[in-house]
Amino acid sequence: MALAQKGRFVLRIEDVDRSRARPEWEAQIYDDLAWLGLGWEQPVMRQSMRQNVYDQALDQLWSRGLLYECTCTRADVAAAVNAPQEGAPLLGPDGLVYPGTCRPAQAPRGPRPQGAALRLNMARTLCCLTGPLHFIEHGKNTPQRIEFQADEIIETIGDIVLARRDMGTSYHLSVVLDDAAQSITHVVRGADLFEATRIHVVLQALLDLPQPVYHHHRLIRDAQGKRLAKRDDARALALLRHGGASPADIRALVGL
Repeated sequence: MALAQKGRFVLRIEDVDRSRARPEWEAQIYDDLAWLGLGWEQPVMRQSMRQNVYDQALDQLWSRGLLYECTCTRADVAAAVNAPQEGAPLLGPDGLVYPGTCRPAQAPRGPRPQGAALRLNMARTLCCLTGPLHFIEHGKNTPQRIEFQADEIIETIGDIVLARRDMGTSYHLSVVLDDAAQSITHVVRGADLFEATRIHVVLQALLDLPQPVYHHHRLIRDAQGKRLAKRDDARALALLRHGGASPADIRALVGL
């Protein structure tokens, strides 16, 4: 798809979550992509080297009163959303939609707390934005404009974490800043991230960043319908390869 657009193919190592970063897994990425016939520019951007960029964005959002510190654990969130008065829990792109336990009535003042989990006050954020939010989905035929409303975001996504205690940033914040830094015009990724794209559109509008075109391809699944996932087997693609699958087979599986 990059070549068809007369563009560049860029690889980025998203390793801000050090608990899930391993040298052998990174080597496997390079090996698998080379086997698929893909080449990329050097040097490869590493998110673990860009915390200063993420800190600048967090400082900006904190100064605008759009972030607040959250001390809830995952168990706290689960207990709150499963309380009888809360009704059926809602699942968003990041799991259970946060019930707002730590959300302050007024925007926090003072310097941004360091080493803290920070959430985006989604309702306050969306008041800063005008017009319907949207992104362009690049299908095989005519591109499709996907629109969504502020109320929908508040209800189904809620106050997402933009900085985790153990990593100082989050996937959502890092990826939109890195896409802009690398002048990414087209993002090709799995359909499991389709709902997360709405988060990225909000952050792009909030931080005045350009919005790429997106293509969400279908997922590779096993005979039982379970999707290929690193958490189950970091060498899953290599296993398909050693089992006789060709690069063309893999492209067909994801619909490219």
